[in-house]
Amino acid sequence: MAISSLEGENPDASTVLMMEVADEATYVQHHVKKIAFLFSAMRHHAERLRSDGWHVEYVAFDDPDNSGSFTGEVARATERHAPDRIVVTEAGEWRVRQMLEEWPDKFEADVEIRADTRFLASHAEFEAWAEGRKQLRMEYFYREMRRKTGLLMDGDQPEGGQWNFDKENRKPAKRDLTMPQPLSFSPDPITREVLALVAERFGDHPGTLDGFDFAVTEADALAQQKAFLNHALAGFGDYQDAMLTDVPFLWHSVLSPYINCGLLDPIDLCREVEKRYRAGKVPLNAAEGFIRQVIGWREYVRGIYWREGPDYTARNFLEARRLLPAWYWTGDTDLFCLSQAIGQTLHSAYAHHIQRLMITGNFALLIGADPAEVQRWYLEVYADAYEWVEAPNTLGMSQFGDGGLLGSKPYASSGAYIDRMSDYCGHCRYDVKQRTGPDACPFNALYWDFLARNRDKLGSNQRLAMPYRNWDRMDAATQVALRNQAAGFLDTLD
Repeated sequence: MAISSLEGENPDASTVLMMEVADEATYVQHHVKKIAFLFSAMRHHAERLRSDGWHVEYVAFDDPDNSGSFTGEVARATERHAPDRIVVTEAGEWRVRQMLEEWPDKFEADVEIRADTRFLASHAEFEAWAEGRKQLRMEYFYREMRRKTGLLMDGDQPEGGQWNFDKENRKPAKRDLTMPQPLSFSPDPITREVLALVAERFGDHPGTLDGFDFAVTEADALAQQKAFLNHALAGFGDYQDAMLTDVPFLWHSVLSPYINCGLLDPIDLCREVEKRYRAGKVPLNAAEGFIRQVIGWREYVRGIYWREGPDYTARNFLEARRLLPAWYWTGDTDLFCLSQAIGQTLHSAYAHHIQRLMITGNFALLIGADPAEVQRWYLEVYADAYEWVEAPNTLGMSQFGDGGLLGSKPYASSGAYIDRMSDYCGHCRYDVKQRTGPDACPFNALYWDFLARNRDKLGSNQRLAMPYRNWDRMDAATQVALRNQAAGFLDTLD
């Protein structure tokens, strides 16, 4: 996929600088598979650029002269080449953006920072949409992106007469031996070299390198895309919220790492999805649900991230301060749903959106975990996580840290939701039907305790009116028992 920094440039008169630097690999403790994936994809891309006629200078992580930072490596390159211009695509997070904005004062060359054209909506376009709105709801932004692209449009109206088919996409799944599987790619010599490097240098980071099978080239990422479109997309809509024991992928695409790192073009992917629908190969709810995640949600959270500024990640509307349990880094817990979601995360650097939102995120919200710590954990452990996409999803939607800017209510639930959408509860040592007692599912009491202790901040939220009415209908003894049950469980986490 093309990147704006190379557009219109002459390969014969340019040097492409690529680097693996400690600042980016260690500012949080990224999952070892995430580091290996990105380093290998970078090295393969460097070879692709060379074959296309570009002169590429590549600084490997273990190069003894590696300065460890973007700025340091650009400084070394300017000493070697004395360039007239430095051209770079804009950063994907505030930390790096602030670094790039210092370059004109550090280097004698002209510095040109170009917009990232791999996104559909520019910063100015999102600002124009958001200007004057009391609520910045994704649904209305998504409609604008549908109109802009023409995806799933029938003239000026949405295909099928409605914009959103999410209500059709909440079916639990049954175990199916014919369920599609993502492709698996064996490491080639370049990847094996990277795996050895990561094993040596990042042994204290979370996760395992065992079973590394990521696509690390554009060709292989496109093959993964084709496999999803042909075999899994048709079932994606119905079962996108479902969870099954030891079945990490279901009908999900597993393409987000390749989209977010630039190996796949998100708009081309959405047009391929639309083609399958137009050809009668997939139902509308599947095509619309997938396209909404890409041109709706993905573009929207990027707009929120840049609009809200660098202090967005420090927000903590509910004033939550608890640390995450240590088992978020091991998966060693007798809460079966969490052991499943965390276990596959540590193995694969992957979990689908409902596992993130309603298992690991929901639990962190209910116990009152500090959203900054939760946000950092998500940034560490997922191969598709970059701050621009991860922070609004985690801090805003999952943890309600922004007080409702991004989500209209906290995504909090008792064990009933998990039982309805998964088979996890049948394997758990806790009883999802019980609210109190030694065998009661902790989610149940934690849910009511969360509502009770945050009533001053959440009591006026219209989407929580019914849960609060249900709480108020309980007698005092029941309320005390639930809160004591929650307190006893929380004590075990300290």
